[in-house]
Amino acid sequence: MAATRADAAFGDAPPLGEVMPWSTPPLRLGRPWVLAPDSGSLTARWDRLVRAGDAEREALFGATRARTPRSAVAALPGQATGTGRFARETGRCPEPLRVAHGPFDEQWLIPDHRLIDAARPELWRVADARQIFAVEQGYVPKAGAAQAGMEPALLVSAVLPDGHSPAGRPGRIRPLYRRPGGREPNLAPGLTELLAARLGREVGAEDVLAWAVAAAVPSPAGCVVPLTADPGVWATGVELGRRMTGIQLRGARGGERPRLPGGRRPYVRAAVPDRPESLTYDAADEALGVGTGRISPVPAEAWDFTVGGVRVLELWFERRARRADPPEPGTLEAIRPAGWPQEWTSELLELITVLALLAEVRPLRRRLLAEAAAAAAVGRAELRTAGVLPVRAAARRPASVLDHHEEGPDGQFALV
Repeated sequence: MAATRADAAFGDAPPLGEVMPWSTPPLRLGRPWVLAPDSGSLTARWDRLVRAGDAEREALFGATRARTPRSAVAALPGQATGTGRFARETGRCPEPLRVAHGPFDEQWLIPDHRLIDAARPELWRVADARQIFAVEQGYVPKAGAAQAGMEPALLVSAVLPDGHSPAGRPGRIRPLYRRPGGREPNLAPGLTELLAARLGREVGAEDVLAWAVAAAVPSPAGCVVPLTADPGVWATGVELGRRMTGIQLRGARGGERPRLPGGRRPYVRAAVPDRPESLTYDAADEALGVGTGRISPVPAEAWDFTVGGVRVLELWFERRARRADPPEPGTLEAIRPAGWPQEWTSELLELITVLALLAEVRPLRRRLLAEAAAAAAVGRAELRTAGVLPVRAAARRPASVLDHHEEGPDGQFALV
């Protein structure tokens, strides 16, 4: 389904911002050295920084208008990090935290608020084992047709996402729940009740998210979520969306880690060298070349998987290999692994599996969109008549967590 056809078929569909009203902009790190594909580099960078003298520490830190080594900053919710001025810091590096860095890439972050320009504390406050984060993917006009039928418009993550987008505008981050413990769904008030009445079945928050993952369609104004009034189409979409969500969560929340059937699982046929210089693909042998290393079988659909018009596997490799424009020597970003860690190969195998499994459901997703376009819909007009729209302002703001104590700047405590 081309983008123009999708826009025409779902012209009265609500945008994602009306289905999941509360959102935050992407994280703004401010300095690249606080994020890395491996945790060891972050610890080494921290140690280098705290050993530096005042002038060198200032230069290495990379001051911005939002953060300098002398900024007074509260701790990030849920993180046991210092709140004294970083200029006086002498302690050990906080335990690096796994985060989602753009589509399908998980990296490590130093979870210290003193180092991050805009960390979005309201997200950290609701990040727990029950939470699922949805991230809208940037719209790229030249990739519009591909996005409508091939590329996902909405991705989900169990770990905190930074909202980074490889192309197009960065996507906003929308938690499924507004409070810790899976409480208070981040949905337009009255939406699930209206859908339940129209569909003749119970509708929960995770059903709505699953439907959105399967049915969201990109548009220049942000992705839209066509809502069907057909119980059969709804059931098909929710089942497909749960399958897509489970693949992306990679075993989190009690699920199974993604696996391809026997005979289709990728294996390392030749070891990846310490410093692979290139990533290549042999379509005839379904083999991925990582320098002189070799992984197969790798389906062509996994190799060709793109988000925002950017090939996911190539971007993942580029962030880890020695690039043509390496960091300037002497900077913290230049502190990197001496070779290719074994865990990167394991992560690559899992990434190939995730992309291959998601590519397999593309025909099902295209069929779902066609069925949804032909079926009766719950559009914005009906949502307005039912009082679901416009969404009240309070639903677009983060919920207050009145019993949540957090450490403020220089060890003071705040009640949020």
